[in-house]
Amino acid sequence: MRIIKKMLRALKRILGSLIRLSLVAMAVVLLINGYVVLKYKNRVLTEEEAKEKNVDCILVLGAAVWGGTRPSPMLQDRLDQGINLYYLGASNRMLMSGDHGGQYYDEVNVMKNYAMDQGIDDSAIFMDHAGFSTYESMARAKDVFEVESVIIVTQGYHLSRALYVANELGLDAYGVASDPRQYSNQMYRDLRELAARVKDFGTSMFKPDPTYLGEVIPISGSGEATND
Repeated sequence: MRIIKKMLRALKRILGSLIRLSLVAMAVVLLINGYVVLKYKNRVLTEEEAKEKNVDCILVLGAAVWGGTRPSPMLQDRLDQGINLYYLGASNRMLMSGDHGGQYYDEVNVMKNYAMDQGIDDSAIFMDHAGFSTYESMARAKDVFEVESVIIVTQGYHLSRALYVANELGLDAYGVASDPRQYSNQMYRDLRELAARVKDFGTSMFKPDPTYLGEVIPISGSGEATND
């Protein structure tokens, strides 16, 4: 009986320690999330504010493509917002950054073709074929495309992290949110973003090299240099 009581007391102590550690971990996650969301909140702009910035480029972040040929609703909304900013005069260059990591999956050519269908010239649209993550898109914009100032376009739940990473890497970055509609599975994205902000808080601190760098392709040149 004494052994059982000792085991129960030990189990209670272990459970108590685990609960305390869990609460501390949750607090850290929430604090980091709050910091990432708030630090560059003043750099989220309206269209009218963005068109006055005259930045090096409008950076549209990739998302899923359907059937290999058309943007998903979320990606289409990002593209429409970016194209609208282009025509408003926010920049005369667009940088499409997404995943083209395999022969049969290609976000960036779908993005470029969509923009060209809206009348934007081939030379004004750059493709970052190795924008495999938010961090890598920002690091490559700076190091490969020599971007110094940028307007980032993505959905609002994602924009605060994108702005945090970009500015921490030394870009003069602003953002315009693209949220014209409700998206399915948004609760899942919001929960995943909690972890993603913690991860990119760390990557922005330690600044690892992206998966690929490659030759420099200045954003001041022609987007045709990125065609494949």
